[in-house]
Amino acid sequence: MLDKIGIAKRIAKEIKDGSYINLGIGIPTLVANYIPEKINVVLQSENGLLGIGPFPSEEQVDADLINAGKQTVSMTPGSALFSSAESFAMIRGGHVDLTILGAMEVSENGDLANWKIPGKMVKGMGGAMDLVASADNIIVAMQHTSRSGDSKLLKKCSLPITGLSCVKKIVTNMAVLDILPTGGFQLLERAPGVSVDDIKAATQGKLHVPDNVPEMTF
Repeated sequence: MLDKIGIAKRIAKEIKDGSYINLGIGIPTLVANYIPEKINVVLQSENGLLGIGPFPSEEQVDADLINAGKQTVSMTPGSALFSSAESFAMIRGGHVDLTILGAMEVSENGDLANWKIPGKMVKGMGGAMDLVASADNIIVAMQHTSRSGDSKLLKKCSLPITGLSCVKKIVTNMAVLDILPTGGFQLLERAPGVSVDDIKAATQGKLHVPDNVPEMTF
């Protein structure tokens, strides 16, 4: 199975040259460290930073320079700082090509639940609802199952919904999957050491499995 870094590395392979990308809190922020050098992209944060670079070394840390998750970040040459209002205008105007988000649950028709567990304290919605309503391409980074072993890839989400039918691709610690237009998870790749049967057992929603499912490469 993959660890968090492995998930981030695999998602980095999905990034296309010239894209404007928003990285959500959690595993998605790690993607900034693994974007191929030959790829030129611009990372955007809803707190008002365009041009995020990899996480800084200890000597480079600037406590005033943070992303939306309050993690210290670096800036690439030509970066811009502006108000969160302008940043959300960029998101709502459809100027972000790809959004990479974490998730608590994803349904077989691409519904996303990633912001609230009833009865537990949360900091707030953040930019998640704006992002899922505006981005053309949404990739989710998540664990395939909960700590208790229950599937997080479901027939129907049980938690409050962030967005309906918005997820296009999912990368978990076990697999890479697409959401089919007709509904259901399409298994594309399996993580090293993970069998198709393991993935079937860990997926509650409808799972379409081709004859040959390759192992992930990095």
